[in-house]
Amino acid sequence: MGLRRGKRNRNDGADQYGGTAGSGHPTAAVELRGVRRQYGRGGSAVHALRGIDLVLERGSFTAVMGPSGSGKSTFLQCAAGLDQPTAGSVRLGGTEITGMNENRLTELRRTRLGFVFQAFNLLPSLTVEQNVLLPMRLAGQRPDRRRAAEVLGQVGLGDKGGRRPAELSGGQQQRVALARALVTRPDVIFGDEPTGALDTTTAGEVLALLRNAVDALGATVVMVTHDPVAATYADRVLFLADGQIADSLPRTTADQVAARMAALTARFAAPSAAHAHPHTYAGAAA
Repeated sequence: MGLRRGKRNRNDGADQYGGTAGSGHPTAAVELRGVRRQYGRGGSAVHALRGIDLVLERGSFTAVMGPSGSGKSTFLQCAAGLDQPTAGSVRLGGTEITGMNENRLTELRRTRLGFVFQAFNLLPSLTVEQNVLLPMRLAGQRPDRRRAAEVLGQVGLGDKGGRRPAELSGGQQQRVALARALVTRPDVIFGDEPTGALDTTTAGEVLALLRNAVDALGATVVMVTHDPVAATYADRVLFLADGQIADSLPRTTADQVAARMAALTARFAAPSAAHAHPHTYAGAAA
């Protein structure tokens, strides 16, 4: 499942989504340069992101953690094209999406991105198979039932295609959501607390499937989480604080992640840290 570059226009260098292709980091699945997000103006302005520089390679699994209000959700929304940064550049699979109009962004999200949220967001009136095929239908593609069966088999639900979501456990519903995220072979899968509503055992099963999507299918996963155990499934853990990337760890233990989180929370809880100088982290090959 490699990154699929948009078709180049010979005249203006724009890809099929209206963004610029091919001028970013050549192996990046996600690339942010100088990304800032401000809400409001003047003295009441909230600086949710304060200058994020980051490259995430294709085929990688990144966990994003941080204290409450650190900018995690805003980071994910800007990286996934769900929100527009106030300043800076965002590229997905080599496509510049900053300033892209909403229609083109919607098309890009439907065909090249997958999403797994804490709330499973399945349509109760549809069968499992129909829920999985929904991204294809929304993108105007012909539903591929063979592809739906393939991804349902990959998440261990090959015999559940005809069921309704209400007939499944919470863990099974999240597996359906993961199959739905995988069905279009996306460039990037974004997860926002994907195990937050699950018990420990079931959460481990879903995380193992995300890990397998990276290792066996070549997917790229970016996951916001508050759980140190969930973060241990990732290749790298990024820590946000005060809208900045304040620290990072390579794949490690839950105890080390928890200790780093505790230290970070204590550091940025101090009034003197509220206006610390921005930190940047440029990934393995930025």
